[in-house]
Amino acid sequence: MSRMFLRETIRAYRQRDPAARSDLEVLLCYPGLHAVLLHRVAHWFWQRRLRLTGRFISHLARMATGIEIHPGATIGRRCMIDHGMGVVIGETAVVGDDVYLYHQVTLGGTSSERGKRHPSVANNVIIGAGAKVLGNILIGENARIGANAVVVADVPANTTVVGIPARPVERGSATRPPKPRFDPYGTPCDPCLDPLLGEIERLRTELTDLEARMARAERRETEHAERRETEHAERREPDRAGPRETDHDEPVARG
Repeated sequence: MSRMFLRETIRAYRQRDPAARSDLEVLLCYPGLHAVLLHRVAHWFWQRRLRLTGRFISHLARMATGIEIHPGATIGRRCMIDHGMGVVIGETAVVGDDVYLYHQVTLGGTSSERGKRHPSVANNVIIGAGAKVLGNILIGENARIGANAVVVADVPANTTVVGIPARPVERGSATRPPKPRFDPYGTPCDPCLDPLLGEIERLRTELTDLEARMARAERRETEHAERRETEHAERREPDRAGPRETDHDEPVARG
């Protein structure tokens, strides 16, 4: 276990967690750090096909920290697990560098078959508390997953998703996308458009437009019907009046 790995991980905790007051405090009191360190040991045994030893070390780590990381999972550098209790990372999960996980996060599988069945998380991703990322999907770089979201499909890079199932929220604009930054719990606190509210607003706009078009069509139909009725009445008026006598006509004299 390299000193560089330990040093840079402690430095990452100090930079992102304002509650961390010293390196010694992080080393002694942060279960997320303990879980990642023990995982490196368990993963070392797992890669050398000492599977039972690796599983037993991960089991001890789970008992000590409340964080369950399968020894087969791949964890990148400077991975932070904040609070940590209830975190589950499956066997074929891949976690990139500078990933930030909160408590109750699950990187789980949706298949009972062997092979890749857990998520792959790219660099600089934040996954909020209680979020469930399920299946062989990819979470792109700089993505943010809100607290308690359930993610069952790929998440593009630089995208924030919330809800069940998780949907992207609009942040920034197409010309000025949001800059990568640290979002506590992966949940945006800046004003952004909720995906469900956006969908409701689009439906409301479409309904208003449809009602306006129907009203215009009905008005045109009414005007057309009135015009036809007027023309028909004008054509029938001379027929009811009959032929008129002209002024130069004189009555015929009777003998």
